[in-house]
Amino acid sequence: MAKIDKTHSISVSLQCDLLDVPRSSFYYSPLKDGSYNEELMKQIDKQYTSTPFYGVPRMTQHLRGLGYKVNPKRVQRLYLCGSRA
Repeated sequence: MAKIDKTHSISVSLQCDLLDVPRSSFYYSPLKDGSYNEELMKQIDKQYTSTPFYGVPRMTQHLRGLGYKVNPKRVQRLYLCGSRA
């Protein structure tokens, strides 16, 4: 998106059209993974080394027992991110 200039006399919309780039791609800024997810991953890794047979429901229960506010969907996503599925 370095070719598109907000300060140019040509509108951003027209510049995007000329370059065949969707405007949404120009304005998009990727989100960074939160530190909360990283903390959860550390806890999952720590528990996983001693109990690799824990599935999503049991790992969710374990994390909740440690005081983390998580739901099974988040734990499943973190499992898939860590290639443990």
